[in-house]
Amino acid sequence: MKITEYSRPVLRFGMLFTSSTKGARLSRRVAVSRLTEWGYATDTAELLISELATNAVTHCCVPQRWFLLRMDVHRHRAGPDTLRVEASDSCADHHPKPGTPADEDESGRGLLLVDALATAWGSYTRSPEAGVGKTVWAECVLETAPCPTDTVRG
Repeated sequence: MKITEYSRPVLRFGMLFTSSTKGARLSRRVAVSRLTEWGYATDTAELLISELATNAVTHCCVPQRWFLLRMDVHRHRAGPDTLRVEASDSCADHHPKPGTPADEDESGRGLLLVDALATAWGSYTRSPEAGVGKTVWAECVLETAPCPTDTVRG
């Protein structure tokens, strides 16, 4: 289910992280923690967040810069909730394109994974008012996390 332009998010989170491998790792941990607090299972969302954050720091690692990770949860009258995750960085000239890595290549499969897991994804150049750079986004269906059951002692 693709999020429509007029749909308002019911839950929203955004935070700046350092443009480093530590920043990418921290962004994933914080975002997954927030989704868990909101009551959602995180498997697919965690992979998408990880790939977008990793790409933001790998392909646009500008010293002393940050990247913005944002998540919006949308509820729909019919159908499951959806997540839109965005990673904004300061490099407008490097828009992502899925590649075709060779079998022996150790990288280059991230966007193929995003394409397979997301219901929709893309990128856009940020407006001057929003800051320099680009935003890469992905959407996915969210599932509610199972409630922990009390253990029965017998």
